[in-house]
Amino acid sequence: MFIQTESTPNPATLKFLPGQTVLDLGTADFPTAEAAEKSPLARRIFAAGGVTGVFFGADFVTVTKADDTDWQHIKPAILGAIMEHYQSGAPVMEGEAKPAGGHAEHTGEDGEIVRQIKELLDTRVRPAVAQDGGDITFHGFDRGVVYLHMQGACAGCPSSTLTLKMGIENLLRHYIPEVTEVRPVAA
Repeated sequence: MFIQTESTPNPATLKFLPGQTVLDLGTADFPTAEAAEKSPLARRIFAAGGVTGVFFGADFVTVTKADDTDWQHIKPAILGAIMEHYQSGAPVMEGEAKPAGGHAEHTGEDGEIVRQIKELLDTRVRPAVAQDGGDITFHGFDRGVVYLHMQGACAGCPSSTLTLKMGIENLLRHYIPEVTEVRPVAA
């Protein structure tokens, strides 16, 4: 098994590509070791030490390291953890895995606007941020403000605010005049 790695715009985060499917549907975010309880793969990666976050996409694993940890010290252990997991035959997720990106339904006068926002996020934004090892999920729309949650490499990335404000906000405002602002939300 050959696992490729790619840097991301966030220097504290690396993207690992195992060359096979990680999640069939959606994404999964593990901001702490405790949150990794339902994922044998995420538990193995946190056990490598120096890891502060793990994120799964369709064909990649994004790992965020602690500030006081060097990649050269933990990268071999993370590669080993991913390889061991796939050789073990254990599932990536145990039990009922609820894919992220599931969106709260909006009805009423904002229903059509929310549908348009979600469609733009799914077709234009999410594929682009997945390239960088992250994901963005819709959390709400209220009086012109779109609330989004950044995950994986996007969470804590120095350029994430710029991406959110200049990229996503401009895109949504261009196509949907009712959108006035985009704000990040914590998990």
